Amino acid sequence: MGSINARSVLLQATQSDAFSQIQNDILLSSSLWVNIALAGVSILVFVYMGQNITSGRARLIWGATLMIPLVSISSYLGLASGLTVGFIEMPAGHALAGQEVMSQWGRYLTWALSTPMILLALGLLADVDRGSLFTVIAADIGMCVTGLAAALITSSYLFRWAFYLISCAFFAVVLYALLAEWSTAAAEAGTSEIFGTLRVLTIVLWLGYPIVWALGVEGLALVQSPGLTSWGYSGLDILAKYVFAFLLLRWVAANERTVATSRSEAAPSSAPADD
Repeated sequence: MGSINARSVLLQATQSDAFSQIQNDILLSSSLWVNIALAGVSILVFVYMGQNITSGRARLIWGATLMIPLVSISSYLGLASGLTVGFIEMPAGHALAGQEVMSQWGRYLTWALSTPMILLALGLLADVDRGSLFTVIAADIGMCVTGLAAALITSSYLFRWAFYLISCAFFAVVLYALLAEWSTAAAEAGTSEIFGTLRVLTIVLWLGYPIVWALGVEGLALVQSPGLTSWGYSGLDILAKYVFAFLLLRWVAANERTVATSRSEAAPSSAPADD
């Protein structure tokens, strides 16, 4: 019982310390509260934009799109409160070896829940088959989970980079699908124009996340400011989530007939016609 109480006190102290440090760092706190505000506005806008969408496939896209800011606002509130923020001591070999640094591990939880919604919306837009959709989403979740492992490991600097490389390998699966398989499917589904725009936006912005990781305190520590690192992630989130979702939902609302019917439903029946 005593050890449980001690851990509870330590957890509370860590949350209190994180909350105080966040509130006292204008750059850091603004990177969180700006996202909370934008996520709240996005939820209201997306609900309004989707109120006249009626077809099944279009509503699935709308539902996946709406989940993006819903997940984000919950996650950023967790970060701002200190609930999903901790302090870890960097291992030997790291540029800040032996020093305690802030870890915003809650971001990985956000990405593990929100990025699958982005891929689900893109997959539905391109009308890809379920097997491909499952594989890509599973790889995306694997990317986020191994990224979390890379961020939290304190026993070995080598293992941090090993998990980072594994995360990048999962990311390569996602990139291949977006660049090759899903582009072909989108062309067949008649959504290639908007899919191409969203694909470029997604690929370019998602490539920024591992770069921020590598340059920040989690990787090479070339940038040691928690506020700058947080803004790097937050800026990418703003474009990769809210701007992405707005562009997608606006197109779907204006072109619902195009996405209303899947290719399999549109294909003529193979059953013989009656004489």
